[in-house]
Amino acid sequence: MSEMSVPHDSRRTDRELVNAVLQNGDERAFRELYRRHTPRLFALVTRLLARGDHEAEDVVQEIWVHAFESLGRFQWSSAFPTWLTGIGLNRVRDRIRKYARSRETGVEVVPEVAVTPAPHEARVDLERMIGRLPDDQRLVLVLHDVEGMKHREIAQHLDIPEGTSKTHLSNARKGLREMMSGQGEKT
Repeated sequence: MSEMSVPHDSRRTDRELVNAVLQNGDERAFRELYRRHTPRLFALVTRLLARGDHEAEDVVQEIWVHAFESLGRFQWSSAFPTWLTGIGLNRVRDRIRKYARSRETGVEVVPEVAVTPAPHEARVDLERMIGRLPDDQRLVLVLHDVEGMKHREIAQHLDIPEGTSKTHLSNARKGLREMMSGQGEKT
């Protein structure tokens, strides 16, 4: 087959790449999917967990393992990145539940949050503040304000009422305002 008849991976759609993985076990196609979607997944997981890069890397790997194992069952009723986000949210929620159980038993297994130097101190401060929000508020804030999801989508992904999503967002924004004004420094 000539070079022209085989599409270059970066030009192939997600559907074409998934089909290549499923039909031919095409490792190059899977690597392209990974390369294409991992940066966004990593950023999302990092913000949602607020536990540092190492923890986010572990969760992103779990997402890809689950995605690979479930690829044959993916029905294309949503976009591939949306499907990956759903898997990611489930993995993040599993981790949050695990941390909550460890706090209840008095055995803390949460790693220290590593603060990476950023070009703008304000961005680092905002990321730290978001990380200090309660888990439910942080999840909704990141999904709504960073990822651009609508409350209906958030409610479906997190299995909560739409009104609860709106309340969590309102409380998260209020909490951030308080932290920015110095009122939330007691935490």
